[in-house]
Amino acid sequence: MVSRSYSNLLDLTSCGSPTFSREKKRLPRVATVAGVLSELDDETSNSVCSDTPSSVSQERMIIVGNQLPLKAHRKDNGTWEFTWDEDSLLLQLKDGLGDDVETIYIGCLKEEIEPSEQDDVALYLLDTFKCVPTFLPPELFSKFYHGFCKQHLWPLFHYMLPLSPDLGGRFDRSLWQAYLSVNKIFADKVMEVISPDDDFVWVHDYHLMVLPTFLRKRFNRVRLGFFLHSPFPSSEIYRTLPVRDELLRALLNSDLIGFHTFDYARHFLSCCSRMLGISYQSKRGYIGLEYYGRTVSIKILPVGIHIGQLQSVMSHPETESKVAELKKQFRDQTVLLGVDDMDIFKGISLKLLAMEQLLLQHPDKRGRVVLVQIANPARGRGKDVQEVQSETYATMKRINNAFGRPGYTPVVLIDTPLQSYERIAYYVIAECCLVTAVRDGMNLIPYEYIICRQGNEKIDEILGTDPLTQKKSMLVVSEFIGCSPSLSGAIRVNPWNIDSVAEAMDSALMVPEAEKQMRHEKHYRYVSTHDVAYWARSFLQDLERACRDHLRRRCWGIGFGLGFRVIALDPNFRKLSVEHIVSAYKRTKHRAILLDYDGTMVQPGSMSLTPNAEAVSILNILCRDTKNCVFIVSGRERKTLTEWFSSCERMGIAAEHGYFVRTNRNAEWDTCIPVPDFEWKQIAEPVMQLYMETTDGSNIEAKESALVWNYEYADRDFGSCQAKELFDHLESVLANEPVSVKSSPNIVEVKPQVSKKKNSTFSHF
Repeated sequence: MVSRSYSNLLDLTSCGSPTFSREKKRLPRVATVAGVLSELDDETSNSVCSDTPSSVSQERMIIVGNQLPLKAHRKDNGTWEFTWDEDSLLLQLKDGLGDDVETIYIGCLKEEIEPSEQDDVALYLLDTFKCVPTFLPPELFSKFYHGFCKQHLWPLFHYMLPLSPDLGGRFDRSLWQAYLSVNKIFADKVMEVISPDDDFVWVHDYHLMVLPTFLRKRFNRVRLGFFLHSPFPSSEIYRTLPVRDELLRALLNSDLIGFHTFDYARHFLSCCSRMLGISYQSKRGYIGLEYYGRTVSIKILPVGIHIGQLQSVMSHPETESKVAELKKQFRDQTVLLGVDDMDIFKGISLKLLAMEQLLLQHPDKRGRVVLVQIANPARGRGKDVQEVQSETYATMKRINNAFGRPGYTPVVLIDTPLQSYERIAYYVIAECCLVTAVRDGMNLIPYEYIICRQGNEKIDEILGTDPLTQKKSMLVVSEFIGCSPSLSGAIRVNPWNIDSVAEAMDSALMVPEAEKQMRHEKHYRYVSTHDVAYWARSFLQDLERACRDHLRRRCWGIGFGLGFRVIALDPNFRKLSVEHIVSAYKRTKHRAILLDYDGTMVQPGSMSLTPNAEAVSILNILCRDTKNCVFIVSGRERKTLTEWFSSCERMGIAAEHGYFVRTNRNAEWDTCIPVPDFEWKQIAEPVMQLYMETTDGSNIEAKESALVWNYEYADRDFGSCQAKELFDHLESVLANEPVSVKSSPNIVEVKPQVSKKKNSTFSHF
């Protein structure tokens, strides 16, 4: 494979490189002056750029996931055989990208490949499947996947706090380093095949959350989307993660971030607001975060299923044979079905307890109702998985011993891997599907169940149903899973409430046939129109929109390590060099030098607010030059500024944002309003006082010309809400007063209205 190295705009260099099709690009012509970027061509300036159009004739999507959508099998002769994994979401989403979009996959293989075979396997997979395998040493993979991903991120994202070593485990810095190393390896693989001027990159799930930073650092204008397939926890949960800021900033290096539900997106936005101080806004239906001049879009889009694949398997003779077998096995019995992974968040034991409660409270259901629980192998490993297995087996045994009899087993637990056609056959014969997960990102089991219940002509014949009769299905789903909001006809339950789940199971069995048909029709209409192709197509459309103005922005990469970010500025922005400023300074005869104070002469967050001796000395040097007119412009009071700069005889001061102005130390203070009237303070101050008392962390700053309510140290969300209320309140009570109410980040300010008049301060210029 071709390995390529590109330069960063930060280095102010540019280089050409071969595309994936091995065609070469010419070196661009870039004229630069030290510190001046105005000579760069806006249409071609990029972290990687060329002055010729791309040789790639169609769009390419590089899909990056933890695992490649491949199955591997070592044949008897020792060679490897690879086939597509038809159940992989990464493979299925290709249907929504269109024939004009070429796809390349980057990820790991499920099977371990010997180092001596890796080069041959990599070349074969690239040529045959357009897959780029990421080979990880077993020890590194274990620390990355079973360590950081499954021991830290996965439990935390499912609301499980590491309160003890047995619950999730303590944070291990070595596992975090392994996570970073693997993400860096993935980034290197992307760099081997990417054409950054043309390609889109779509990164999937929590395994690769820092990958956007590695890619953005190398390619400032890379067109990058990220989709999280797991839940995103509330800020109170997420903030316990020691590397919380690093992960948030890494995700913000994407152009588009996708979530299954609004709840997950809302939690992410809340974390960005509370921990990074980044606010968001909705623009014509799109949610966006402004991050150093870039707009990071948020996409709320629940994933769908591949309906064609399910329907194809339903038509197989094996499926039809299995349906006939199951119909005979469960004749005269109503089947309730659960399909879950064997892990602590799927709520299998809660479902079994609800089944037990149902049989206790409704003796008429004994012998007639069967719960078939398909338990897929756990993806993780550890003590918690063993505990779930032990509890599940013990509960099942207790229920079967209490209510079972010859010919009737109330709970049928299937813990061996099933073929696709076998699972579909259970969907077909089940009257109701139960999903009682306590927390799950999406869970597509209900969608698969609905499609399978729609059946086909052969299935209808086996079941003995009239093909012209409307199909029916019932769903009992946890309110804590991602698919719940889209299934409005399902019975939603709190899985922790055993009595409620048992009651829902009984209700599902008692619903009239016509209502079952109506619920099924509603669900089928949604699932069939929001399949995996719709999901992928919609995500790509939004990614294209989010990246539309990439080439029209000027980009600079700043920061080190995971603190790296790209500053994007308007095309008209010009970065001045020191040489340019010095040259202009020497040429001019009169110079107006206006200096801000807070955040400029004093760094933000500094404990000492007074100017140091060096700053005062520099100001005096500037003031001694008769060609200079130097002003400090600040929102601080004139009394404070007078004390701090008492030694600056020739320096002017504009206090309280220019309300009070004096040209030098011996001059009189001038005001914008000839006869100031501050009676409005008697109205505004009691209102601000009320909001200060009810908003912990806020305060009032009483200036000579203004009143400022500051909520910088209050809870960010509550403070923002209170600020909006205060703004409306003040505008109402001060409607007839000669003042203006203004809202800025962290403050609400009331100050006099200033009439437009000529200011003579700089008239001699």
